[in-house]
Amino acid sequence: METEDINDSSVTEKTIQTLTYHPNANNVSVLPWDRFSQWVYCICVVTFDLELGQAMEMIYPAHVKLTEKEKSSICYMAFPDSNSGCMGNTQFHFRMRQCPARKPNISAHEEYNKHCLVPLQIDFSHFFGFVYFRQVKDKTIPRGYFQKSMVLLTKLPLIALFTEVLGRIAPSFFSAGEPSIESACHDIDQWPSPVPGVPLSLPLMGNVLQIHIPSRLDNSITSPEEAFQEQTPITFYEKINIPSNPEIDVFRCFLPILSHIQLLWELVITSEPIIVMAGSPNITCDMVQALICMIWPLRYCCDYRPFFTIHDSEFKEYTTKVQAPPPVILGVTNPFFAKTLQHWPHIIRIGDLQNLDGPAKQKIKRGGNIKALDSKPGYARR
Repeated sequence: METEDINDSSVTEKTIQTLTYHPNANNVSVLPWDRFSQWVYCICVVTFDLELGQAMEMIYPAHVKLTEKEKSSICYMAFPDSNSGCMGNTQFHFRMRQCPARKPNISAHEEYNKHCLVPLQIDFSHFFGFVYFRQVKDKTIPRGYFQKSMVLLTKLPLIALFTEVLGRIAPSFFSAGEPSIESACHDIDQWPSPVPGVPLSLPLMGNVLQIHIPSRLDNSITSPEEAFQEQTPITFYEKINIPSNPEIDVFRCFLPILSHIQLLWELVITSEPIIVMAGSPNITCDMVQALICMIWPLRYCCDYRPFFTIHDSEFKEYTTKVQAPPPVILGVTNPFFAKTLQHWPHIIRIGDLQNLDGPAKQKIKRGGNIKALDSKPGYARR
């Protein structure tokens, strides 16, 4: 019996060593921007031009290539597409298709996909874009408003991390200009590879962000909290711990439609087409991500867009009435969609989440009457 225990233990250790990926294990030299590209594809600044509309002001690093179609998509999705105003600062994110799709050429991303949880795997045919939009009154501008966005483009679906990262870089950029982006990108270029299951310390603009990307072996080795306790304490840092489920306040998102929670789970697990309508992109983003998280740890394998606009390259594909709606979850803010997508079978309309005192009792409305889409927040079904 003792011999069998020893053999079992050795097999387990060998298995763990085989499955655990360690960056730069062979002390391979790293070129400039190599580590940066493992985390971030590029950072864009989009401004509003009176003659051109949304226009790309800057792409950093300058050597990064984007197609004209991708630039156009980024510009349109960098601004809220609604009548709500969105004064002040607004953060949200979007997911867009690469045009054309590129083959993965970063080995760290392939290793990441081997060891991370399935829902956190990289989809190499899509980008995630994280937006920090600022709109304030400015009498010196002919239009009367200062409107500009910073967009962080990445392959990694780490919502909490990049929302926090952009929330630190963008305010500094708006006050100090381009040097802030250069400094932040230099910090990111010093980050270790995105390795699941390993506590990572990420220096950024004078602070250190600590994260733990969930690994398939987390339950069999140590929890994220135990892993951090084993590290040498850092005197001054701000910690972001990415749990096994993305940091979305699911209850807050589902509060207006809590009575339909079981039905929504069934719709997501069966890849039914769903529209989420709200007045602001940050609300649609949270709701779409919450829907995706409902089936965790399963991966939602169909397309989903936390923020979708009428200028999106797939607009005609997703709004055609010639064929049945595709299996996709769309978050929209433009009132135009209320009429264009009235033939979709499942529509969720969300009001202002900040003013909710409790779960609203909503009835499922059947039929294709457009008035149902303009009524109180809730769930509508054809």
